[in-house]
Amino acid sequence: MTIDPKKLNKVAEKGVPDILFCIARQPTSTTLFVGNSSFQVAALQTDAEKPEFEPLTGDAHQSYVTGLAVAGESKNVLVSGAYDGRLIWWDPEQRQSIRAIDAHPSWIRGVVASPDGRLIASVADDMVCRLWDANTGDSIRSLDKHARETPHHYPSMLYAAAFSPDGQFLATADRVGHVIVWEVETGAVAAELDAPVMYTWDPRARRHSIGGIRSVAFSPDGKKLAVGGIGKIGNIDHLGGPSRIEIFHWEKNERLHEIEDSKLKGLVERLHFSPSGDWLLAGGGDHGGFLSFYNVESGELIHQVKAPMHVHDFVFDDQAEKLYTAGHNKIAEWSFTEDEESSN
Repeated sequence: MTIDPKKLNKVAEKGVPDILFCIARQPTSTTLFVGNSSFQVAALQTDAEKPEFEPLTGDAHQSYVTGLAVAGESKNVLVSGAYDGRLIWWDPEQRQSIRAIDAHPSWIRGVVASPDGRLIASVADDMVCRLWDANTGDSIRSLDKHARETPHHYPSMLYAAAFSPDGQFLATADRVGHVIVWEVETGAVAAELDAPVMYTWDPRARRHSIGGIRSVAFSPDGKKLAVGGIGKIGNIDHLGGPSRIEIFHWEKNERLHEIEDSKLKGLVERLHFSPSGDWLLAGGGDHGGFLSFYNVESGELIHQVKAPMHVHDFVFDDQAEKLYTAGHNKIAEWSFTEDEESSN
C-alpha cells in the first residue's frame, strides 16, 4: 500500500498509568509489546474486544524499560534494555524471559536489531555501543569513541542507534550532537557527523547541559541519514525548544536539510523513512505530542497532527495501513484509511 500521509487519522487511544518508552511487534502479529515505567515488558492484543496489557513473566527489569527490539533470523525473540543496565531476551509466544545479562554499567537508552535479526546493538550512558549475538546473547564487540563528557564537563549520554538497511553500517548519536557511523563487520569508523545545534548549554538559570540527538534513521537506499532532537532550548524545565531534524548525505558529510518546528515543540524521539524514501515521519513532543511528515527532497512539511501524548516510539502494521504510537500514559492507533475515531 502507498501511504498518503495526509490521510492519517487517530482511530483509537487507550489511557495507561505508565509511561510507555518503546513499542515493537513481530511480522504478521496482532500483538504489540511495550516497555514501560513500571519496569515491565507487556503485551497488548490489538484484535481483542477490550485489549489490556499483560506483563511478560520471569526475570524482570529493575528500572524503566527504554529499548525493545524484535530479533532472531525468524524474528522470534524480543530483546529489552532498561535503566538497570541489563538486556533481557524474551519468548514472545510463551511471554517469558529466556536470558538476562548485565550489558552496561549505566542506563541503557536504546536497543535495536540488525535487519537480518542476527545482531543486537545497545547504547547507554557509559557512551559505549555494544553489539550482541541475538541468538546466544554473546558479546561481539564494543564501539567506544563517543566522548564521555560534554564540552562543559558534564556527563554526556548516548541516546540513539540505527542499522543501515543492508546491515553493513550502524549509526550512533549522543547528547552533544555527535554522530558516528560504524562498519558493523569490523567496528571501524566509516564517518563522523555533527549536529551541534541540538545541544544546549544553559549557564544562567541553572548550569545545565541538555538536548542531544534522540533519534536516528537511514533512508531505504542507505545514503541519507536523518537525526532528530531539539533545537536551542529556552526553558530547560519544559523542553522549551523547537523540534529539530537534520538530514545528511552521510558518506559525503553533506548536510542536506535543517528542519525546525516551533509550532509543535519538543524532542523528536522517533524517525522513519517511507519505503520509497520520499517522506520522513517524525514523532515526539514536550508535554504534548506530534506526528510530522516531511518531504525528503525539499525538507518541507507535508502533514502534521497533534498526538494525545508525548510520543516516545511508534510502529507500523504489516500493510502500513495502521500506525501505533506509545508515549506518556497512552497508546494510540492511527489509520491511513479510516477517518473516524472509534474509541477513547
